[in-house]
Amino acid sequence: MVNTNIVGAVNLALKEEMERDDRVVLLGEDIGKDGGVFRATAGLIDIFGEERVLDTPLNESGIVGFAVGMALKGMRPVAEIQFVDFIWPAADQIISEAAKFRYRSGGEFTVPMVIRSPYGGGVKGAHYHSQSPEAIFAHVAGIKVAIPSNPYDAKGMLTAAIRDPDPVLFLEPKRIYRAFTDEVPEGDYTVPLGEANVVQEGSDITVVSYGSMLHVAMDAALMAEEKHGISCEVIDLRSMVPLDIDIIGRSVTKTGRFLSVTEAPRTAGFSAELSALVAERWIEYMESPIMRVTGYDTPFPMILEGYYLPTPERVLAKIVESYKY
Repeated sequence: MVNTNIVGAVNLALKEEMERDDRVVLLGEDIGKDGGVFRATAGLIDIFGEERVLDTPLNESGIVGFAVGMALKGMRPVAEIQFVDFIWPAADQIISEAAKFRYRSGGEFTVPMVIRSPYGGGVKGAHYHSQSPEAIFAHVAGIKVAIPSNPYDAKGMLTAAIRDPDPVLFLEPKRIYRAFTDEVPEGDYTVPLGEANVVQEGSDITVVSYGSMLHVAMDAALMAEEKHGISCEVIDLRSMVPLDIDIIGRSVTKTGRFLSVTEAPRTAGFSAELSALVAERWIEYMESPIMRVTGYDTPFPMILEGYYLPTPERVLAKIVESYKY
């Protein structure tokens, strides 16, 4: 075991997979000698050399395009986009190429690649360094979208993503990169993509979240129990695609109430997909309206980010509203 944070867990997963499989290569801006902006790849170039840890030009479409080509030739590239806000020049490579090769080739070709990127707010990064575009990519058939909330899951999920035969967008919540540490096993283990986790069992309301917002939801759940006697079942989705529909169904049919917590803008965010899913499948079990707490439909602010991001108090208010409906 090693006690580490999410950055350390990511670094450990990359190191162990590069040792296990010489097809795994890393590429991205400043990931070599500098170890990346958040130092997630620190020290790896010293172990594996410049042929497997590639510092690239500032060209996101090139980074992802090269990774697609590598994957089609049998390699296992892990491409880093320095901030997910910079991913848009590579969107065509991701959406039209990486996500489509299995389909367009009738299964003859697969694209086993990972795109890692820090996402979300909480570090005063303003609108160019704080976006949460996971719902946009979850909309694209052919690519998986995964977001860990803790070091153990970060290592296990990234390992699973690198081994996956299809492209995976692996978003890392930079707000909690170094917020806390956890015991993480050294050596081989995976956390399968598509398996959510019941972080806290409860009986009165289902609260679903992921990434850094999972911790906001947990804080709100604790407040709900202590102040109002409301028992919250809190679920960490872990991945948007594939989505663990079964675990949501088991929970909402037990609690009869549903609340999702995400930091992305409200309109057409992943919370809307979750709300529609619950309404379509389990509306007859619901004892109150399906609810959500999200960011706002504005560019992400810098000075006012504390107002933009969901807080435990905002989540608690919705929990109480749902319970008392």
